[in-house]
Amino acid sequence: MECLELSSEDKVLVVGATGFVGSRLLSELVKKNIRSRLFVRDPARVTEGIASDKYVEVFQGDLVSGRGIKDALRGIHSAYYLVHSLGGKSVFKDAEYAERDRTAAANFMAAADASGLRRIIYLGGLGEKGDNISEHLRNRAEIAEIISSGKPSATVLRAAIIIGAGGASFEMLRYLVERLPVMVCPRWIDTRMQPVAIKDVLAYLVGCLLNPLTAGQAFDIGGKEILTYREMMHLYAEVRGLPRRIIFTVPFLTPLLSAYWVDLVTPIASGIAHPLIKGLKNGVVCSDDRIDAFIPMKKTAFQEAVILALSEEKAGPGAKRL
Repeated sequence: MECLELSSEDKVLVVGATGFVGSRLLSELVKKNIRSRLFVRDPARVTEGIASDKYVEVFQGDLVSGRGIKDALRGIHSAYYLVHSLGGKSVFKDAEYAERDRTAAANFMAAADASGLRRIIYLGGLGEKGDNISEHLRNRAEIAEIISSGKPSATVLRAAIIIGAGGASFEMLRYLVERLPVMVCPRWIDTRMQPVAIKDVLAYLVGCLLNPLTAGQAFDIGGKEILTYREMMHLYAEVRGLPRRIIFTVPFLTPLLSAYWVDLVTPIASGIAHPLIKGLKNGVVCSDDRIDAFIPMKKTAFQEAVILALSEEKAGPGAKRL
């Protein structure tokens, strides 16, 4: 495992560096003086504080066309692959985005195999096993397979709903509770899941990089509690000091109708809500806790994760009342 251990001179590539997880991960790497190279389509989206750090390089390119990947991988020891698309404004773009994801991952792996890259760490999704999974989760499983098929040793982390400001899943939950004291919901609100705080996800991502024994393995990562979406809505309302929400379930709200409903009452576009909602029909609970032996930590409780997420918000309906 010596060749997989990261030295102080080694560089780490972050693909998806301007996204919800990637942008936060950069701050954690900078804190630890880990030399990082960012692969981005638009360098202007990298915050000035990160871009000017002496341990950070910014490379521009495009995964789908393959432009710039070879140059970005030159001299890199390990890479984070944090790219995952959701639909845009339309629910009819799901297949198109999934195909773009597959093309992007295949292009990256072709370049990675030729570059001498030693490790890749990929963040995927829980609930991606079985025959009845959603297209959203099936796509994540396909990307995990592509990432794991190359020469670099891959570490795959599978997470359920991530609780953090700006994350699509959290924002959907937040706005539903903030705006609707009475809700008519589909059956998926009683699906069991294991939400995880973005703080914990970052700790796992950095921990895997620094522990070479995690190379070549796949781990489930989740939070402290197993909850239904209904319970999460009630717990969110409790944190905010809002009256307990009245929630009715009905059998006829399909994922498509639910997506349009979410689009109507939240800022989340139906094209983004649709794959998220379809994924909620599958239970997303950790099947094992093996990662705790490699990266022990005190897991963040759901309500604490909500408070941390709301503390990042300076305005809007989800701002915490102090």
